[in-house]
Amino acid sequence: MNLDWIILHGLRVLTTCPLLDFWMPRITALGNSGIVWVVAAIVLLCTKKYRRYGVMLLVGLAAALLLGNLALKNLFARPRPCWLDESVPLLIARPSDYSFPSGHTMAGAIGATILTAADRRFGWAAIPLAVLIAFSRIFLFVHYPTDVLAGILLGTLAALLTYFAAKAIQKRQAEKRTAQI
Repeated sequence: MNLDWIILHGLRVLTTCPLLDFWMPRITALGNSGIVWVVAAIVLLCTKKYRRYGVMLLVGLAAALLLGNLALKNLFARPRPCWLDESVPLLIARPSDYSFPSGHTMAGAIGATILTAADRRFGWAAIPLAVLIAFSRIFLFVHYPTDVLAGILLGTLAALLTYFAAKAIQKRQAEKRTAQI
């Protein structure tokens, strides 16, 4: 039994309780299709001050969809834990796509990183929510811990690349405007 399975089964033993059984499916639903992060991006787009962060968030989420869900999941084709150990009752619908990396977690890392960059106060809500969504994926037995870890790393990297690319574009545009004057 490898470390992923030890952690998965250990968490089941330590954390399974009616309260978490009730809340974790609801928390994970916030990450379905990155919906909570898409809503956050739309809210940012509606404000002049944070509009560019809304664009960054949508670009980052699109990158995660392409990289994670369309490319890496099919490249690695890792079966989900719930497919291999059906003795654990699922509290959500059985996912039909592959496990690696966690798309919910990638989207959460992108959302938390971009929202924190926009305003550190946004991070006070975004970071705990992203962590809860990531944990819910392991708790619900639909991802391995390494899927979630990869989602954190890839999501954070995608967010940082998006952020710094946007900053470079913004700087280049400012230099063009200055040169035209």
